[in-house]
Amino acid sequence: MYLILSICFFCILADGYDLGIYGAVLPSLLEYQPWGLSAAQAGTIASYALFGMLIGAIFVGTITDFIGRKWTLIVCVTFFSLTMIGCALATSPEIFGFLRFIGGIGLGGVIPTASALAVEYSPPHRRSLNYVLMFSGYSFGTVLGAILAILLLDSYGWRLMFWIGALPLLVVPVMIKFLPESVSFLLYRNRKEEAEAICKRYQMDLSFFMDQEEKNKKDSEKEKKSIKGLFSKQYLRATLFIWLVYVMGFYLVYGLNTWLPQIMRELGYSLNSSLSFLLVMNFTAGVGAIFASTIADRLGSKKVIGVSYVLAAICAFCLTLGAPPIAVTYLLVGIAGFGSVGNTQVMNAFVTKYYPAHTRATALGWGLGIGRIGAISGPILVGVLLSMNVNLIWSFYTFVIAGVIAAIAILLVPNKKGEII
Repeated sequence: MYLILSICFFCILADGYDLGIYGAVLPSLLEYQPWGLSAAQAGTIASYALFGMLIGAIFVGTITDFIGRKWTLIVCVTFFSLTMIGCALATSPEIFGFLRFIGGIGLGGVIPTASALAVEYSPPHRRSLNYVLMFSGYSFGTVLGAILAILLLDSYGWRLMFWIGALPLLVVPVMIKFLPESVSFLLYRNRKEEAEAICKRYQMDLSFFMDQEEKNKKDSEKEKKSIKGLFSKQYLRATLFIWLVYVMGFYLVYGLNTWLPQIMRELGYSLNSSLSFLLVMNFTAGVGAIFASTIADRLGSKKVIGVSYVLAAICAFCLTLGAPPIAVTYLLVGIAGFGSVGNTQVMNAFVTKYYPAHTRATALGWGLGIGRIGAISGPILVGVLLSMNVNLIWSFYTFVIAGVIAAIAILLVPNKKGEII
């Protein structure tokens, strides 16, 4: 079991590194004279990977139905790792951007597939914990990218960072040999003997998966009804405001992850200092998410989410007020990271608690999908502002506005009678 979880953790870590490394190398890319990238072009390239992720997430279910979760994960990891090699060798920004888009398709399939395998091969009483631990790999991947950029980028250039991103290819043979196929998929394909062998090997109860398969068949009709449930009179207002929270929240997450190092660089900080802000932001996001989740269980997720977005907005605004001491700047960036990146996990938990059981998976999937509007537009809008030579302060103001709108939107989600959410 631990080997399976470790493989899934590593895949999520690689996913986080791949997506986060672009923000770390962005200052170097903008200074790379052979390409002569403008800030607007750099922001557009950043959005390519995110758009690719959206496509990958949409089609991963279809792919999984044909080749299984094991091979879907292997194909996705191989896919984005090979595009990292292509990015390291890219001879033009057009080729580089195209490869980021193609790699994004692979990235979009990793998270849902690895998550499903990790949950499936965890004991029922440890599934939530194992999922949180596995998904923490995403933040660690982004932090790892920032650390390696601090150590290597100045001396070896941006291309090395993408060569490092191709290292997951070395783990693919291990995945092929040791990662088992999903028992649920094998039963779905009537490969019961293989499913029995895996259950025996990992000391799991096959009848549990068979019961789940029967339940899934019965729930297929409910699945169709669940989409209508999002727009029912009872949940329409909540659905629209939750979508708004996701759009603004993702604008914060991906806008900051893409542009924070470059913005801080233009404010006069050194390259390594600018990268260290990215490191601090994502580290506090990972730690803060666990802390915030604990508080949310006691006080309610809605309050924690609202306060967190307000804190992110306040900290983004404070960063526009001159040049505070470096320790204060790190503190502001750290709190902004907790209030944006870390807050997303609390938001996901809130959505699953807010909607009834037969609707919650659909509600979360739609929320995350609609949120990609903010994810794609964040890097582009900030890049356009920088290209227009608009004062850097306005880039932070967009983060302030996004944080305030997200906080107001979550407060406008109707409360549920007798429930702390």
